[in-house]
Amino acid sequence: MIKRTLPILAALAAAVLFAGAPAFGQAKKVKIATEGAYAPWNFTDASGKLAGFEVDLAAELCKRMKVECEVIAQDWDGIIPALNAGKYDAIMAGMSITEKRREVINFSNPYAATPAVMVVLKSSPIAKALPLGDTYSLNKTTPEADKAIAAVKVALKGKAVGAQVSTTHANFLETYLKSEVEIRPYKTTEQHDLDLTAGRIDAALAAMSYWKPLLDKPEGKDMVMVGPSFTGGVFGSGVGIGMRKADGSLLAEFNKAVAEATADGTIKKLSMQWFKFDTTPQ
Repeated sequence: MIKRTLPILAALAAAVLFAGAPAFGQAKKVKIATEGAYAPWNFTDASGKLAGFEVDLAAELCKRMKVECEVIAQDWDGIIPALNAGKYDAIMAGMSITEKRREVINFSNPYAATPAVMVVLKSSPIAKALPLGDTYSLNKTTPEADKAIAAVKVALKGKAVGAQVSTTHANFLETYLKSEVEIRPYKTTEQHDLDLTAGRIDAALAAMSYWKPLLDKPEGKDMVMVGPSFTGGVFGSGVGIGMRKADGSLLAEFNKAVAEATADGTIKKLSMQWFKFDTTPQ
């Protein structure tokens, strides 16, 4: 992710309006929240407007639903409570579908799926000790996945590892590496990137779809992906649209639009544009 550091009030003020016709339900405008600080999924550009994969996808889905939508920025750590408080109707913020989150909100079918992977500085000994490897599913225990996690533990023993708070990445560190590493929580991914570059942490964990575009830019020139990547288990079952449990009709409309955008290649096209690889769920 490439993030610009903006004042919180400015980020909250950013919004994008998508007009469709006619509106969903009883002429209702659907308000969608995104973090606005998780490039290239969603971010605030130099002009102060929201942009990114999810902003473009929201426009596509709203057009298919024939509904007027507004996308607004909301801080990550309060994004689910604000949804349930009625501040907006849906969340599109790179949010993984997990059982814990399903306890408090509904999710659409996934519109993206991407593994999680570590990044270190190219100059770090970890880069040689833990080269980039295969992807392993954590949906069930396997000898291969156990061996991969064991290798990560050895390479990172005693090291400081960063992850954004309240994410599946932070949950992975707590679940599998808590006894081996010092876990550093960050409000945003940009913050752990800055600390990694400055040498204040040894590694950071985030989605591959976040790292790949960053590593192709000047901001990521000194970083490299390392070790195995992981899907499933604590990482959930893909990225979906979060909605209140009471909004069943809106859920059905979003699911229909996501299915159409998947089938006709729209999601693949947008993911290739923003991530440089296909994140369409398989």
